[in-house]
Amino acid sequence: MPAEVGQPAPSFELSDTAGVKVSLEECTRRGPTVLLFFPLAFTPVCTNELTKMRDDFATYKELGANILAASVDSPFSLKVLAEQLKLPFPLLSDFNKETAAVYGALYDDLMGLRGVAKRSAFIIDTAGVIRYRWVTDDAGQLPRFDEIKEVLKRIATT
Repeated sequence: MPAEVGQPAPSFELSDTAGVKVSLEECTRRGPTVLLFFPLAFTPVCTNELTKMRDDFATYKELGANILAASVDSPFSLKVLAEQLKLPFPLLSDFNKETAAVYGALYDDLMGLRGVAKRSAFIIDTAGVIRYRWVTDDAGQLPRFDEIKEVLKRIATT
């Protein structure tokens, strides 16, 4: 059963590019958290998505949001990607594919590759509840950034 709006967000602890464990609970204590899953490092659409988040990072910070982005890539390849793109938010390795699976964001097959994260976006509030869910089967489609910001604005005013 995938993670749905109104439900408690599945807990996780994933390694960032420095090997430091990042937990959802730690992030949501600081504010609402935008959790992005992206299919594969160094692909054009994923690079586009991450640079859009980077370029609009100040807006997300003004809304009090934390940004986390995860893929099934190793922390080593994600470290190179984060450095190249100069990302101000952590990239997390879901190498064992457990977190994407419990969020309902894992392809059975994407162009012959099994177990790749689906492009998706979740917003988890400070109580740990999913307030927004967007998951696509079309790896070429970007998240709806305007919707994400609107939900974060609503959370900030409640």
